[in-house]
Amino acid sequence: MIDLSRATNKALIISLLTSASFLWADEPVEEVIVKGKVLYADQVNALKTPTEIIDVPQSLSIVTDEDIRKQGIREIGDIVRYTPGVNTSQGEGHRDAVVFRGVRSTADFYQDGTRDDVQYYRSLYNVEQVEVLRGPNALLFGRGGTGGIINRVTKKASLGERFGSFDVGANDNGSFDFAADFNTSTGDNSALRLNVHSDTLENHRDFYDGDRIGFNPTLKVQVSDSTTLDLSYEYADHERFIDRGIPTANGKPVDALKNVVFGTSDINVTTLEADIFRGTLTTEYSDTSKGIFSITSSEFEKMYQNLYASGYDLDTNVVTLDGYRDPTERENMIISANLVNELQIGGATHTLLIGAEIIDTDNANERYDTYWSTTQSDKESFNVSRPLNIATNSDGVATGVDFTTKLKSRTTSDIEVTSIYIQDQIDISDNLQILIGGRLDQFDITVDDLKAGSSQSRDDDEFSPRAGVIFKPQENVSLYLSYSESFLPRSGEQYKKLTASSAALDPDVYESTEVGVNWDITSDLSLRASYFDSEQTIATRDESGEGAEIVGLQVDGIEIEVKGQVSDQLYVHFGYSDMDGETSSGGEPREIPENTMSLWTTYQVNDKFGYGLGVTRQGESNISNNKPGLVLPDYTRVDFAAFYDVSDDFTIRLNIENINDELYYPHSHSTHQASVGEDTNARLSFTRRF
Repeated sequence: MIDLSRATNKALIISLLTSASFLWADEPVEEVIVKGKVLYADQVNALKTPTEIIDVPQSLSIVTDEDIRKQGIREIGDIVRYTPGVNTSQGEGHRDAVVFRGVRSTADFYQDGTRDDVQYYRSLYNVEQVEVLRGPNALLFGRGGTGGIINRVTKKASLGERFGSFDVGANDNGSFDFAADFNTSTGDNSALRLNVHSDTLENHRDFYDGDRIGFNPTLKVQVSDSTTLDLSYEYADHERFIDRGIPTANGKPVDALKNVVFGTSDINVTTLEADIFRGTLTTEYSDTSKGIFSITSSEFEKMYQNLYASGYDLDTNVVTLDGYRDPTERENMIISANLVNELQIGGATHTLLIGAEIIDTDNANERYDTYWSTTQSDKESFNVSRPLNIATNSDGVATGVDFTTKLKSRTTSDIEVTSIYIQDQIDISDNLQILIGGRLDQFDITVDDLKAGSSQSRDDDEFSPRAGVIFKPQENVSLYLSYSESFLPRSGEQYKKLTASSAALDPDVYESTEVGVNWDITSDLSLRASYFDSEQTIATRDESGEGAEIVGLQVDGIEIEVKGQVSDQLYVHFGYSDMDGETSSGGEPREIPENTMSLWTTYQVNDKFGYGLGVTRQGESNISNNKPGLVLPDYTRVDFAAFYDVSDDFTIRLNIENINDELYYPHSHSTHQASVGEDTNARLSFTRRF
């Protein structure tokens, strides 16, 4: 359980720290002139400062709620498909997993700028926009953020307004979804907003089904003319089938097995139940200073259980199955405070961000391997059939499988993180800006191995710098050069284990240098282009037993994104990336496509009718590190959309995925677990606003 007294003490420290900063901010300083930009609405929630996009020395992409509706986006993976520099990973069929610039992550997810590192598929029903920031982001987000982060900005209650909408949709695979959004005033200074959703999940694969329920009320209270309180509660209840994909042979997925599922409907399942409470207090201290204090308390219970192919013999058509059961319970308490203050000292304008954060996490995890009655181990072989018969092995002998006999591990983890950070964006002139800052994280973890009866601890004090220079030859063009670092503790993303050898080693460190251009071609059309070079430094042991460091992964590449209105009728979103990488052994890394390209366009034929066309192409990529002959083939997929406004408040949409019916494999967790992409399917939906 979380030690609330400890968290309270830390919260008090942060409050005192930020209060002192607030007092300093309000103190009159000679030669300080109010400029008044600090209270402008942020376009990018995750940046924590009122920075215009053109002035950000970093690659980023924004997907709005309207984009989500028009493109028929249902998952984070659908957003990633149309975003340069990132691609999806399988996540073992039970969690969002994204490859940011060659670095796989299942934990670099945030909601309203707050860490959301539990492994599950995130719903989008209550999302205002989704922000994808590429490159290390430790200054703002702490550990992780190695190749990028994804931040979901949720819908908040709106004062003095009454509005609502509901969306209903169904596709030809049998899935059905419903979402409702309602906002109303509850007084002169308060408002309530309620978002709910319910999904039944079906797709083209045998046995696949699932259900998702979400409930998210939010309350906004105008405490005073300068202070606003936002309160939120979110409940999630998810269940879905786990599909780990199909085997490979001769260096690529076996097309003939595209319809075979290597699991069973009663075994391959994941469940999630979550309760999340958030509170945010925002105070405008003056025209040039603003403070934000937030608390997030969450509880998660998650379980996944599965069978998957771990080996395959093409000649005999025999598959080897492995599997495990993995239940996890997690409690999080996250407290953060930020002060944004705009000062003009001499001839330069400073936008100063000062922040602090504490995190207290308790994690309990168990891992059970499969236990087959015939082999007395975790693996058994079967003849391939559709459906798979796991009651009889490949020798014709009856067998059974159990998920409670073979306990592999049982651990509890206690994580305490205390962070302080500062960033200064300096407008030296109309043409030149400098960004400089750093973050200090104290990361303490203790992992108790209940099975072995042992315990390991690790304390890390890591400083993560960030710096950038922005040159604007004209108001609508910026050129930038930036450098940033991030780190990942030896306990990994999910804190499940910490061995004695890893506890003695420093965290992995990620460094990235980026040069780019932001060009607002028109007020409605922009171009972003960048070149980056990133490097992962891994602490290891050399032959003498002493600590050493090696370059574990080096990735460089280019990213191009064009987005906006070309004309009143035509909207375009184009993305392209080309990356190259090298592992510590000099080989080729996994999950880095040679190149990716995406194009989404919508054309508004008239006031009522419009249509959209999307194309995504992913180049060939390696399934495993240092195995260039084991690949996922390149593919091109085409999507279509049409939308018709029956009236001002009623819209009908048709979305068709993969209209060219391409057989493709978007990702693979390992050698014999290549995911089979969606076949052609259509979804009809309508939105009613009131």
